[in-house]
Amino acid sequence: MESKPRVFLADDHTILLDAFRTLLASSCDVVGTATTGRELLDLAPELKPDLIITDIAMPGLNGIDAARQIRSRLPDVKILFLTQNDDPDIAATAMEDGASGFLLKECAGTELLTAIDAALRGRTYLTPILAGAVLDSSRRRKADRPKLTDRQREVLQLVAEGHSMTKIADDLCITARTVAHHKYKIMEMLGAENTADLVRHAIREGLISG
Repeated sequence: MESKPRVFLADDHTILLDAFRTLLASSCDVVGTATTGRELLDLAPELKPDLIITDIAMPGLNGIDAARQIRSRLPDVKILFLTQNDDPDIAATAMEDGASGFLLKECAGTELLTAIDAALRGRTYLTPILAGAVLDSSRRRKADRPKLTDRQREVLQLVAEGHSMTKIADDLCITARTVAHHKYKIMEMLGAENTADLVRHAIREGLISG
């Protein structure tokens, strides 16, 4: 008998995790779950799933940046983003970073199994609702968007979540002085004048929920 694909689920709402586990029970082996990006980053490499289905906005580390780091450890893993965020810029970022699919939670009942099948066959799946806008976004963003490093994005998210320099330094295992340097460079790159500007940018990037 053919074995079921090994799937890992990540979402900060436990009710949704339970619902998706039930939805996938007959076709997939759900090997683990996470409710934060850091938990996803810690557990997925140990469990070695074939496929990760993750939300984007999660506390501590968002799904896109967690996925980037996971791919360095599990280069063959397929990653689907399942989110409420319908911003085509966010979807374009996810797909440019190598995601196998991007779909909305409102469509999960009809599209999720299709997206999983496509990903496991080596194809990509982008919800038709966003397809045209994502293509336009990708073209536009290549021309005019500043590119933050992975570490800068981590610092930006934690600053936007309201953590202190000391807390961020502890979480990322760096010094508070290094955090301050990253924050300064981020503000310079984005043309931000204060922390409120950084929060607005983090929301636009899908790093935190608005």
